[in-house]
Amino acid sequence: QGELRESGGGLVQAGASLRLSCTAPGRIFTRGAMGWFRQAPGKEREIVAAIDRSGGNTYYADSVKGRFTISRDKDKNTVYLQMNNLESKDTAVYICAADVNAIFFTVSTTAEKYDYWGQGTQVTVSS
Repeated sequence: QGELRESGGGLVQAGASLRLSCTAPGRIFTRGAMGWFRQAPGKEREIVAAIDRSGGNTYYADSVKGRFTISRDKDKNTVYLQMNNLESKDTAVYICAADVNAIFFTVSTTAEKYDYWGQGTQVTVSS
C-alpha cells in the first residue's frame, strides 16, 4: 500500500541503540492504533510493540521488554521505536502497521487487526 514509511534502520554492533520512525498520512495516523512488527529470515512475522490511539497504552513482546520503547507524536504523524541494548537476535526487517478500526484506548497485538503496512526497514545487529 505504501502509505506508511519507515526509516532509521541500519547495521550496528550488539549493545548499540537505534530509533526507528514511521510516518503516516494524517487520515491514517489519527485513526490508527500503531504497531511495530519484525520478520527475520525463515521466521514468521511477530509483533514487537504496539501503542493505542491515545499514546497512553502500550504493549511489548517479552523479548524486548525493558529495551524497546514505542511512542507517537501526533504533531508529526509519526510513531517511533527506540531500541536500546540491541542483540543479534533483534536482526530483522522491522515493519510499521496501523489499525484504523481500533477503539481509542485499545492496543492491537495481532497482525490480522492491522489495515495498513509499511515496506519495512532492515535492522542488523552484529555480535
